[in-house]
Amino acid sequence: MNQIKTVIIEDEPAIRKELEWFVSQEECLKLEATAASVAESLQIIKSIKPDLVLMDIQLADGTAFDILNQLEDPTFHIIFITAYNHFAIKAIKYGALDYLLKPIDNEEFSIAIQKIRKVKRVDYLNQINVLKEHSSVKSIEMSSSICITSLDCLQMIRLNEIIYLSGEGSYTQIYLENNKIVTASKPLKYYEDLLPSDFFIRTHQSYIVNKNFIDKYLKTGIMVMKNLAEIPVATRRKEFILDHLNPLR
Repeated sequence: MNQIKTVIIEDEPAIRKELEWFVSQEECLKLEATAASVAESLQIIKSIKPDLVLMDIQLADGTAFDILNQLEDPTFHIIFITAYNHFAIKAIKYGALDYLLKPIDNEEFSIAIQKIRKVKRVDYLNQINVLKEHSSVKSIEMSSSICITSLDCLQMIRLNEIIYLSGEGSYTQIYLENNKIVTASKPLKYYEDLLPSDFFIRTHQSYIVNKNFIDKYLKTGIMVMKNLAEIPVATRRKEFILDHLNPLR
């Protein structure tokens, strides 16, 4: 079995040692080098050309995004390591890229390694491009793309294509223009946290709608979308929804 050439980028010595141990426990991984700064990381990545980089988001002299923005079409897989930064995590989620929260769990590490082995290179480059797009801006435009992890592939979708989302347990049905439907392997709450609240509003425990596709609100508690879909509005959400749609109300 060809081992996966792995590089660790982490400026905390204790975490770096822990990651080295995790790597040693995975037969498919081979640790090639470690780095603790942006400058050192760029030098090592260009020299070694790794297959996988375990990358801390916040380093003493910059961030993981500073590294990626100085590399043209990185060909390696990334698992981000972070103590949690809301903006950074949101950018990562838009690209459907994997990350691990400190303190790192051994089982979660193994699961992350298995996941990256299944991702095609072309899909991964698309994910990296989405990450770069969202990590460089403070607000999300509706023309931006999002990478959806569906049942059988990774799919790129523009936010302005989404009419509404419907939650079904641990899955979400995403209804797009041209009568397209994508089944995502994430719950609705995941997308509620991810999608920009200026444009997407939750009307019901099972539905999120794109304001730009709302046609009318019926007094019976039904939101009619421009594709004629009828979306229920929960009684407790009614006032919030009406105020959101009409700020002058």
